[in-house]
Amino acid sequence: MILAKGYWGSRSKVYTVAKNTVEKGLQYAYRDRKTKKREFRALWIQRINAGARQHGISYSQLMGKLTKSEIGLNRKVLADLAMNHPDAFKAVIDAVK
Repeated sequence: MILAKGYWGSRSKVYTVAKNTVEKGLQYAYRDRKTKKREFRALWIQRINAGARQHGISYSQLMGKLTKSEIGLNRKVLADLAMNHPDAFKAVIDAVK
């Protein structure tokens, strides 16, 4: 099997074992594409929460105020601002206070 290229031992040599290994690998790939999205969202929330608490506001309060003030920044962008551009993140927090 072409997809079993690089596998070690009977996983690449014996057809039945290779087929089973490839099928299981494809199942893991499908499952983990969903899991990756979940894990990144959790990471973004942690980063936003850490950045927000440095300015005296919790994550849930920040997100509620962002919604009320109709600031359309998603969690990915907010997490990037909190990590790499703290001045811009502070400006966002000041805008919603």
